[in-house]
Amino acid sequence: MTNILNESNYGLFFKLIFLGLLDAIGIWASVLLYFQGAYGFIVALLLGAATIHYVFLSDRTYPIRYMVPGLIFLFAFVVYPIGYTFYLSTTNYGTGHILSKQQAIESLEGQYYQPEDPVSYSFEAYKNNQGDIKLILQSNTGDKTYLTGGEELTEVNLGNERFVDSDEDGTIESFGDYELMSRTEVIGVLQKLQKWKPKANGVALQMSNLTTFDQRISRYEYLDEQDRIRDRQTGELFRPEEGTFVSTTTERSLEPGFKATVGLENFSKIFRDPMITGPFLRVFTWTFIWAFMSVLTTFVLGLGIAIILSDSRLRLKPLYKGLLILPYAIPAFISALIWRGFFNTNVGIINTKLLQPLLGLSPAWFQDPLLAKVAVLIVNLWLGFPYMMVVCLGALQSIQPELYEVAKVDGASPFQQFRKITLPLLMVSVGPLLIGSFAFNFNNFNIIFLVTRGEPPIVGATTAGSTDILISYTYKLAFGGQGATQYGLAAAISIIIFLIIGTISAINFHYTGALEEMSENV
Repeated sequence: MTNILNESNYGLFFKLIFLGLLDAIGIWASVLLYFQGAYGFIVALLLGAATIHYVFLSDRTYPIRYMVPGLIFLFAFVVYPIGYTFYLSTTNYGTGHILSKQQAIESLEGQYYQPEDPVSYSFEAYKNNQGDIKLILQSNTGDKTYLTGGEELTEVNLGNERFVDSDEDGTIESFGDYELMSRTEVIGVLQKLQKWKPKANGVALQMSNLTTFDQRISRYEYLDEQDRIRDRQTGELFRPEEGTFVSTTTERSLEPGFKATVGLENFSKIFRDPMITGPFLRVFTWTFIWAFMSVLTTFVLGLGIAIILSDSRLRLKPLYKGLLILPYAIPAFISALIWRGFFNTNVGIINTKLLQPLLGLSPAWFQDPLLAKVAVLIVNLWLGFPYMMVVCLGALQSIQPELYEVAKVDGASPFQQFRKITLPLLMVSVGPLLIGSFAFNFNNFNIIFLVTRGEPPIVGATTAGSTDILISYTYKLAFGGQGATQYGLAAAISIIIFLIIGTISAINFHYTGALEEMSENV
């Protein structure tokens, strides 16, 4: 009994240490999230920590403890990414709409213009022993004097006792530990001074020559009560509309915009915007053709080789199997890059060593849309047939030889044996794998990106290419669209891909059960 109690105490001790460490990490993370304004994450973190405490401290939830690590990873790497992608698909997040609304307002208020009769400020520069520089700027009207260190303008009074006027012409020679700089010294720091734009109360000063700063006025002002932006130069008002400040009187809009919720607008664009719908439908169609042809070609070749290797009369089987499995053993990205070199129009081995000497042809593999599609299918065939060969070899060996003997007695031809016995029994094992292979090739980003980069481009489309599939098209929208990014639209297409793959998976589960029933009747 004493040993049991000691073991129980040890378990409780380690459990409390684990929960204590979890609390410490949770508090530290919550503080960081609070300063970043991520209040939703704080709530999720606290709820998660409370749930873990309840599960590990309550006897009624003992069986669930073993599921907690898996559930945490499930939420972190599956549920949250899906939820965040769906949220992103309902926003206009992308180039021109990266900032929050407050950040966009601050950016607009940081834009300045020069008025028609700007006030000029002559300046003197001062430096201390640490190399810090400050300027005293005096307006040409004589009513304003400012002190600045490069950021903010501070209005000062030259009569203040901390300034020492030791020059007959009124020039201040020093103040505090700062000494007057000569014009030669000013020229030495000219590039630094040209970057300065000290500001205060909507007014900024910018260097115009060696002795003068000119006035700049903040062009845009945010009217908090009206939720409008006012253009001080023209008096025009701008209202926020789907992440963009749009003029209330003209078609003019301001940049940058801000991230905003647009509902199902991105999904609507896919099917209603001609600039997106045309390329999307071509990519969508080719994705299904690509996935289907990839499965069909690799399965047919793999099955054919497997049938030959299953023949008892064939010698040196281990050698053939070892050689034929090599394409599957070599990393796919290396093979893809090698094949890209093979298909090079000018120096590729396919043109220079095969087609040109034998047929006098030199096809432009990556410039012609049809040939580019043929090229990626050939590469995928090379990479995929060993897998199908191995799968079919295993499935063929599981078929009882007695079935073929009975079929021969009944007078069945080899083709009839294949159609009536081999293929039905083979599909019981291989059928679900073919559906899984279809889903894999549906998102086979690596081959498309490494071999053709999705090219050649579709005429009239700024992002999509002729060999792009949905996943590579989504990648280009998010990261590679000629400097422009459309994360919201890319997220919407990702949701469509997710629904398609989910449907294929559901069909796979259903088909697996149907094949099991069929195998019982064979």
